[in-house]
Amino acid sequence: MESFSFVNTKWIATAASIWIQCTAGASYTFGIYSSILKSSQCYDQSTLDTVSVFKDIGANVGILSGLLYSAVTTHHRGSRFLGGPWVVHVAGAIQCFIGYFLMWASVVGLINRPPVPLMCLFMLVAAHAQTFFNTANVVCGVENFLNFGGTIVGIMKGFLGLSAAILIQVYVTVCEGNPTTFILILAITPTLVSLFLMPLVKIYRTSTVHDKKHLNRFSSVALIVAAYLMVIIILENILTLPLWVRIVTFMILLLLLASPAGIASKAHWDAERLLLHESSPETSPLMDDPEPIPSTKDSEVQDPVEYHEIPGEPGLAKEASSSCNNLPDDEEDINLLQAMLTLDFWLLFLAMICGMGSGLATINNISQIGESLGYTTIERSSLVSLWSIWNFLGRFGAGFVSDIFLHKKGWARPLFMVITLGALTFGHLIVASGFPGNLYAGSILVGICYGSQWSLMPTITSEIFGVRHMGTIFNTIAIASPVGSYIFSVRIIGYIYDKMATGEDNSCYGTKCFMLSFFIMAAVAFLGFLVAFALFLRTRRFYGQVLLRRLRRSSPS
Repeated sequence: MESFSFVNTKWIATAASIWIQCTAGASYTFGIYSSILKSSQCYDQSTLDTVSVFKDIGANVGILSGLLYSAVTTHHRGSRFLGGPWVVHVAGAIQCFIGYFLMWASVVGLINRPPVPLMCLFMLVAAHAQTFFNTANVVCGVENFLNFGGTIVGIMKGFLGLSAAILIQVYVTVCEGNPTTFILILAITPTLVSLFLMPLVKIYRTSTVHDKKHLNRFSSVALIVAAYLMVIIILENILTLPLWVRIVTFMILLLLLASPAGIASKAHWDAERLLLHESSPETSPLMDDPEPIPSTKDSEVQDPVEYHEIPGEPGLAKEASSSCNNLPDDEEDINLLQAMLTLDFWLLFLAMICGMGSGLATINNISQIGESLGYTTIERSSLVSLWSIWNFLGRFGAGFVSDIFLHKKGWARPLFMVITLGALTFGHLIVASGFPGNLYAGSILVGICYGSQWSLMPTITSEIFGVRHMGTIFNTIAIASPVGSYIFSVRIIGYIYDKMATGEDNSCYGTKCFMLSFFIMAAVAFLGFLVAFALFLRTRRFYGQVLLRRLRRSSPS
């Protein structure tokens, strides 16, 4: 019975979600197998970019996953068999296997070479699985940790960003650098992991005084894994590691990834010990039972005393207390159609076209950019792997840091979107410059800023529009990513590259191949900066009211 209670906690649900996220980002490894896809199917660069755009559409258009999540968690809350996040995971697992398996079969000749539209469909289905895994894990995490949405979204999105580097370690260790085998691994691994762990991912409506402390431990694991992967990637770039060394380093990686289980265990026993000191069960519901009734007193200890007043605004609490009452008591009733009637929705959407679209176009073409600038095959693989680290730092850091400044300073979260889109502009300029080593410097800045959008946008969505339809709304806004990627990858990068290409193999070499494209994307990123600044100005007062209401509810009555 004790072991059963340990399994049924929001902490083990968080650990299971982290593990699923570690294999869910297969779409980010496109740069590893894009060359074999291009050569085996006789594609030119524009055709390959078109297939890549369908990957981006599948990985980012998650409206169906959002609608499914809302349906199975809202209408079946009393049933563990008919509803729950596990249904969303099953749908994702099926798509993942079918899409990547058919793609692998096409590359090895198991089936006849499909026409381009059919290959685009394979890519679309395979990548679409990512939205189902991501929606189930992120929204479930936010529902389990409502007071620390930025932190939990940063953790989930961060591990999704790290998944590319993790999967590439599978590529170099298990596949021994064979991209064809790697496609088959992508069909099998995420499918089995999600099917095995999905029963553990559940919604628990409880909170304890130590939530933030244990979330910080998950965050520490993410940082350690990221640092370890970066060291391994650098070593692989400098040295030729023998197979036994790669196996040892891979086993150490697996041990690090197993550590969330220990954190979940400690969190559970901490709750057990605190429960023993409670005089009555209803005082603080520390045990995690699925769908318990939230306790008002339980949230009293969530925030330190200094949170109860916004620094620099000592009189604002009294002034805004009445205006807070004018806000709806629960924003969770705002659905997708209602959100789309607001200007905030479209400002977010346009900012994401500029930020996510240009960032995604960069990672999709980073291997080809490296080839045109004379980077070796190992260096190009390292760039793809390191991108995963910078992507992680952006996803994790933006959520974690913005939570701190929101709680302690009262800063509106869209301000961090303004900062990161401004920095993204300079990142594109660095890539365009073409100086020696520019891809390493540029990919750091672009990767961090791109990853930040994936943490900030869902969290801002949940705060402005509420949690109940969060999955549908943020996945709709995420359509901006493939829309922007299509414009930048096919209509700008692919078009200009093919114009500059010479020879029978449609290849281009030198800074001329991508310079103009990245100057254009720098200008677009600056436009996103201006749009995000407008969103910040519109929501600054709203964030003050939401924060004050949250603090008022958590303060002792």
